[in-house]
Amino acid sequence: MTSEAVRRRRGFDPAALAAVGPALAKFVDRGELAGIVSLISRGGEVVHAETIGWRDVEANSPMRADTLFRIASMTKPITSVAAMMLVEEGRIALADPISRWVPELGHLRVLRDAAGPLDDTVPARRAITIEDLLTHRSGIAYAFFSEGPLKIAYERALGDPAMNRSTPDEWLAALGTLPLAYQPGDRFHYGHSTDVLGFLIGRVEGKPFRQVLQERIFTPLGMIDTDFWLPHAKRDRLASLYGYDETAGRLARVEPVMYDEPPAYTPGGGGLISSAPDYHRFALMLLGGGELGGVRLLRPATVELMRTNRLTDAQRLIPFAGMPLWQTCGFGLGLATAEDAVGNPYACGAPGSITWPGIFGTWWQADPINDLIMIYLVQHQVPVSAGAGATIATGRGAAGRRALPVFQRGTYAALSHMAEQAT
Repeated sequence: MTSEAVRRRRGFDPAALAAVGPALAKFVDRGELAGIVSLISRGGEVVHAETIGWRDVEANSPMRADTLFRIASMTKPITSVAAMMLVEEGRIALADPISRWVPELGHLRVLRDAAGPLDDTVPARRAITIEDLLTHRSGIAYAFFSEGPLKIAYERALGDPAMNRSTPDEWLAALGTLPLAYQPGDRFHYGHSTDVLGFLIGRVEGKPFRQVLQERIFTPLGMIDTDFWLPHAKRDRLASLYGYDETAGRLARVEPVMYDEPPAYTPGGGGLISSAPDYHRFALMLLGGGELGGVRLLRPATVELMRTNRLTDAQRLIPFAGMPLWQTCGFGLGLATAEDAVGNPYACGAPGSITWPGIFGTWWQADPINDLIMIYLVQHQVPVSAGAGATIATGRGAAGRRALPVFQRGTYAALSHMAEQAT
């Protein structure tokens, strides 16, 4: 348990910060969430680390500080860091066409209408670039964020985006048979771009993407529990996944298929399992300008580039999953950057904070102005569709997700309270 002295030294009202846990516990007590692990640090020092509820409701197994979570799209910032390491080394460049390493995506057709017939296409005006992958402006889609025939075509060609028996070569070949939803560079369209980026990194390095991350990020940073594969010896630490059964009026367990051995398919857009302490180390590295504990992965200028908005004014007017997200956030190279906390479902606090969440309710944020990191981990499944962003982010139709804003507001209120006392 973090002491009151530590909390005061780091600028928090101890009582206000201590109230965050009980406020979150109400969601577990009401049966809206199975359990929560949260962590807050300031100046690199942990001021709050709390475990609430159950990692396995049926077995009465409580959440622990080292509980493992499917972090889904929180994988994307890690993959993006690996890409930017190669950019720094001059092995790839943001303007490079990806067909140099992924020839499967070298001859592209683009749908005339993203929801229209698959055979109504036009040639791509230009090649997809590395920057397009990092900013989700490649035109590559997700099945669940698509509409019309393209949605079905993605499901048939690629299968499950998380659990897949394909090799990277097989998967990329299948992706190459599909038209793009939009012209490369045209708009932010959330999809498999970061998955392609991860496999591209593997080809540049000449080794499996999983091995690249282990050698270049996880081992140097001491992220001992982050991987695409969960060995049997660690499975009792994995938080179970739950969804809310509206008919039954209670949580219902979801049983994703698990790999029996390390998979060939390691999607850089959403395949990792991790823990709060591990992801905290990754976030500390970013907040430290690319360095942690004497280990430097990126130069400060590169991290600054990653957290600088790349979307044009016109692109920011296009909703993300039905939400006007880019009115309050920018998107850089693999990271969203907060600009306005008001009405922002994904970010909070000071402008310049960086974040990107996961579909099962996992969330993190690094706030450079306040030198603050927040991590919030749950395993809560909600329906996903092209217009479901508000549900995913705020819990409309999935009540347990409303715990995240409670965590966000409580953290900053505890910090603001101390600032007000000092004035």
